[in-house]
Amino acid sequence: MFNHTQVWTALDVLAERYGFSASGLAKKAGLDPTSFNPSKRNRPDGRPRWPTTESIARVLSATGATMEEFTQLLMGRKGQPPARRHIPLLGLARAGRGGFFDDSGFPAGSGWEEIDVPGITDQNAYALEITGDSMLPVYREGDTIIVSPSASIRKGDRVVVKTADGQVMAKIMQRQTSRTLELASFNPEHATKVLDMKDVDWVARILWASQ
Repeated sequence: MFNHTQVWTALDVLAERYGFSASGLAKKAGLDPTSFNPSKRNRPDGRPRWPTTESIARVLSATGATMEEFTQLLMGRKGQPPARRHIPLLGLARAGRGGFFDDSGFPAGSGWEEIDVPGITDQNAYALEITGDSMLPVYREGDTIIVSPSASIRKGDRVVVKTADGQVMAKIMQRQTSRTLELASFNPEHATKVLDMKDVDWVARILWASQ
């Protein structure tokens, strides 16, 4: 059983590990920036206030940290695998050309550059630089997204999809069956796409974006 101090300490260490202040981590996770401030960790009557499971889940998603990593911090174990700072980088416009990915969507071949991204420990992660306006207003030209071909994907996740004809697009996973893949667009001027799974090379989850 973990106590109040252990849980907040684990969040503080996680924030520091991924280069955030407590308020910066809360903001990155889509929460009120004051959510993790020390002044908010106890109620006005002195009773402890605990972070919700939803807020912890958002923190893990925002940082790319695993539940196992957070559990280790709860137990007071601060060791971690070496942070993968240098990851492959490719412009999104080039990603549809042959030779840059294997059949499972993992980086392959030459032509990749590298980018320095602190806190990324996923050994399969890579970066794509956004081009064009089809992902507005969420992603703008020049933004960099960090993608993991090995991360699990759920409804509502932001993903990158490569089709058999060489299209590479960032979308929102709406629904996937054994036959079709339904993808919502960030830009309301672009319609929802429904792809036949036989026309999809691979789907990978977006872990993080520099915006």
